[in-house]
Amino acid sequence: MNWTPIILTFQLAIVTTIILLIIAIPLAYWLANSRSRWKPIIETLVSMPLVLPPTVLGFYFLLVFSPNSGLGYWLNEYFNIKLVFSFAGLVLASVIYSLPFMVQPIQSGLSNLSPSLTEAAYLMGKSKWTTLAKVQLPNIRTSILTGIVLAFAHTIGEFGVVLMIGGSIPGETRVASIAIYDEVEALNYTSAHFYSFVLFLITFCILLLVYLVNGGFINRFWR
Repeated sequence: MNWTPIILTFQLAIVTTIILLIIAIPLAYWLANSRSRWKPIIETLVSMPLVLPPTVLGFYFLLVFSPNSGLGYWLNEYFNIKLVFSFAGLVLASVIYSLPFMVQPIQSGLSNLSPSLTEAAYLMGKSKWTTLAKVQLPNIRTSILTGIVLAFAHTIGEFGVVLMIGGSIPGETRVASIAIYDEVEALNYTSAHFYSFVLFLITFCILLLVYLVNGGFINRFWR
C-alpha cells in the first residue's frame, strides 16, 4: 500500500500547525484585549472559514495566485514562487482555512483568565510580552493544546481547498483526502478504505486525547 499520501498529509498538518501557532498567539492576544473598532471586522475575517465553503476560498486563491494574475506572475517571475498546484500553496491555504481553529481556543482562554494574574505581573514591573510568555500562556495550556489539536486534525481532513489549489499531483499535493477521492472514482475501494481507516483512527485518538486532558482524566489516573 502506498503510504505517500498519508506521509504528505502529516507533513502538511505539522507545518501548518507550527505556522498557525506562531500567528495565532499574538492575534488571539490582541483579540482578547483590544477595544479597537476594527476588532469585530478582524474577528469576522478570522472566523469566516468556519462557515465559508472551502471551494470558495480555493477559487479565489486560484484567481489571486494563478500565473496569469498579476500577483501570481510577479511571485513566479521575480521570486520563483509558485503557489498554485504546489505544496507551498497547500500550506498557505491550510493556514488560512484552519486559522479559527487555532485562534478561537487561545482567545477564549486568554479572555477567561483571571485579571488578577496579569495585574500582579504588571505590579512586579513585567512587560506585556513577558507577562504573556511567563504568566498568561502557562495558565492556558489546555486552551493552547486544544487549538493545536483542532488545527492539526482540521488540516488532516481538508478536501475542498486542497483539491482546488493543489489538484492531485503524486508526492506533491496528493494528500490522503484526495487519494480517497481518487481511489473511489477508480472503484478501488480497498485502497480508499485503507486511507479512510488510517485517518479515522488517528483523528479519533488525537481528539480522545484532548477530551481526556480537558476532562482531567489523565491527572486522576496518575494520582
